[in-house]
This record gives sequence, C-alpha cells and structure tokens, in this order.
Amino acid sequence: MGIFDKIFKKEKPDIAILVDGPNIIRKSFGIDLNEVKREVSKYGNIRVARVYLDQYASDKLIEAMVNQGFETKTTTGDVDVTMAIEGMEYVLDPNIDILAFMTRDTDYLPVLVKAKARGKKTMIIATDFGFSAALRNSADTVLLVKGRGVVEKSENQSEVSKFL
Repeated sequence: MGIFDKIFKKEKPDIAILVDGPNIIRKSFGIDLNEVKREVSKYGNIRVARVYLDQYASDKLIEAMVNQGFETKTTTGDVDVTMAIEGMEYVLDPNIDILAFMTRDTDYLPVLVKAKARGKKTMIIATDFGFSAALRNSADTVLLVKGRGVVEKSENQSEVSKFL
C-alpha cells in the first residue's frame, strides 16, 4: 500500500440515501428522519441525503426536509422515474458504496438488482405498513421504522451464501 492509499483510505463506506417522499413521508407513519439518518450513519458516511417530492408538496414540508439535512427534489409528475434514474447514477458512481432507498414499494427493485450486480451494498428503509416482501428480500440490509425512535434491523443473506 502506497503513501497515497494510506492517506486517502476510506475508513467507512459512503452512502447515498434516496427517500420516496409521497410513499413514505406521512403523518400517520410518524417517521423521524433524524432518527433514520442516525441509524443509517451506523453503516457509513451519508454523502447524499435526498428527498423526492411531487409538485403538491407544501412549502412547510420542503422546509422541514431541508431543516433535517435533506436536499429536496421536486418533480412535476411521479417521483419514481426521477428517483430511479438518479439511483442508477449512484449505482455507477465509484464514490458511493451503499445505496439506500427509503420506500415501501417495488418500483426500485430493478435498481437494487443492478446495484448488487455492480458490487454495491443495498439498504431499504421502510415501514411495516404496505412493505413489499420482494423489496424486503432483495436488499442486503433492511431498517424497519416502527414509530418514533423504534427501528428494527435485519441483514439478508443471498441464497448462495447460505450454502458457503
């Protein structure tokens, strides 16, 4: 290992967390995004924290997201396409080691599959309500938010690694 490698060696993985705002940010779920960031940061350094919102998001919601340290991205249509495309950008970004999606549905399953195929670790942050089993089983790590301050963690093993 050369001097350059010693100086610039990563100690913790870098994480991009992408939040499906219309799908997951609801009063009824009682999600504390600061708590989510604390939990995710246990796995590495959060380099990207972005919330995707639709054109109906209120100014108060946008301000609340910014105050919690998230960049907001407002789309004119469904946020899924924009979030999936930007998710693929992070799959291809050599500076991101873990791709985390905060969502409950399978819209981002193809991105997770590509991320894993490219050697990235994947994480899903979701609530119990309406959480897709396919999504739960596809990510390396699942953080299940069960209310303020309560996060259940699980690590998935691939079918192949169970036999090694």
